[in-house]
Amino acid sequence: MKLALLSESPADEAALRVLVAAVLGGQPQFVAPGYRARGWPNVAQLMPAVLRHLHFNTDADALVVVADADDTVVHDARHEAPGYFHPQCRLCQLRAVHRQTVKKLPPAQGRGRVVRAIGIAVPAIEAWYLCGRDPGVTEAAWIEGRVEGRAPYTRAELKLRVYGTDRPSLPHEIACALREVGRQRSDVRRLENDFPGFALLAADLRAWTPSANKR
Repeated sequence: MKLALLSESPADEAALRVLVAAVLGGQPQFVAPGYRARGWPNVAQLMPAVLRHLHFNTDADALVVVADADDTVVHDARHEAPGYFHPQCRLCQLRAVHRQTVKKLPPAQGRGRVVRAIGIAVPAIEAWYLCGRDPGVTEAAWIEGRVEGRAPYTRAELKLRVYGTDRPSLPHEIACALREVGRQRSDVRRLENDFPGFALLAADLRAWTPSANKR
C-alpha cells in the first residue's frame, strides 16, 4: 500500500513516518514529499485538494492526516456513534472532509477511492513525543485539567520539554522528534493507551491490511 502524509510541519512528517511504520509492522511506501499545512484551519482547507490530486495524479492508496487539537473539543466514544458529528471536534471535521470529498470523485483509471487514517494529537504532537518519558502528559490528564479549569501544562511547556528551547531550529526540531519516536517504534501500545487520538489513527492504519490486523 502506498501512503501520503498531510501534517503541520516537516518535523511532524518525519516523526509520523516512523510511527506509521511502527503501527503497520513494516516499512510502507510513502508518496514523497509529504503534504504540509500551515497549521489549523489550513489542514482542513488543504485536504480536499490533496485528496483530488492523489486520486487523479498518483497511485497512492491512502492519506494519513495528523493535526493538533490545541484547545478544541476532544474526540471521545460518543463521537463514534453512527451519524454523529461534533462541529468543534477536529477529528469529526476531518473525517467529514474526507467523506464529502471522495464521494464526489469520479472513477480514475479504474482505481478505488483514497482511504484515510486520521489522528488528532491532544493538545499537540509534542505530547505524543513525551509519552513514556513524562507520565504526567496524557490525553486524560489534559481533559481532566480542562474540566477542572486548570491546564496541567501548556502547549508551550510541552515544546520546551521536547526541544529544550522555545525557539528550536527546524533541524533541531526534527532531530528531537525522531529521538522521541525512536523510543516508541518497537512498541506503540503505551502511546495508544495514553492518547486515544493516536489509537484511532492506529486503528485506521490496521484496518487497511490483513497482515496489520493480525498484530
